[in-house]
Amino acid sequence: MKVVILTGGMGTRLAEETAIRPKPMVEIGGRPILWHIMKIYSAHGFNEFVICLGYKGYYIKEFFSNYFLHMSDVTFDMRANRMEVHREMAEPWRVTLIDTGEQTMTGGRIKRIRDYVADDEVFALTYGDGVGNVDLTAQLAFHRAHGKLATVTAVRPAKRFGTLLLDGERVTAFTEKPDDEGGWISGGFFMLSPKVCDLIEGDDTVWEREPMNRLTAQGQLQAFVHPGFWSPMDTLRDKIFLEDHWASGAAPWRVW
Repeated sequence: MKVVILTGGMGTRLAEETAIRPKPMVEIGGRPILWHIMKIYSAHGFNEFVICLGYKGYYIKEFFSNYFLHMSDVTFDMRANRMEVHREMAEPWRVTLIDTGEQTMTGGRIKRIRDYVADDEVFALTYGDGVGNVDLTAQLAFHRAHGKLATVTAVRPAKRFGTLLLDGERVTAFTEKPDDEGGWISGGFFMLSPKVCDLIEGDDTVWEREPMNRLTAQGQLQAFVHPGFWSPMDTLRDKIFLEDHWASGAAPWRVW
């Protein structure tokens, strides 16, 4: 089964990092967050990836073209003009990189790779900037069991600030960083039928608007509830949050 990863956005809310590289190449623990996402899928046996490139996509091409160089120790013998790679970090991955346009919206990117998934019963879709310990094997089984066109992972992000309950100007209750915000949101891990591409008009279509709204109206969108860890990397604060988790040696999304 193929995994489609959307990596083409400009990541303006993380401009400190994305001014020089695409957001999926921003590193957590010395590895691009894109690598972390792929490792999550690979841990569940999903090893064929279709990556939708856009903004500064050549950085992602360069990373995979020199994967052994990036991921292994290496000796350069300058006199002999020879390179020796030590402890090659091989992955069982097949990676297809598709230029889907720098200005193309998320829905348009999905439509542009339609030919790569057209013959599949189902394909996975996610963004290149979020991680979680989602049980993707269970999600796939759930998707196949309900028989609808689309499955979205529902998550509850942790609240970052304490909550005040007020009576006028008087504080009546205070809760320090509750476990969740009380509502479910899309965690960005999808299982989809290629038929969803029929709902996408063109490059200007935002996947999260018209197509998902139409799926909802048609009763074709089911939620796979994930109560575990999930976090996006939208801001520098998010990056630091994920870095701290990785440095602790117990990053919740490290399921490999």
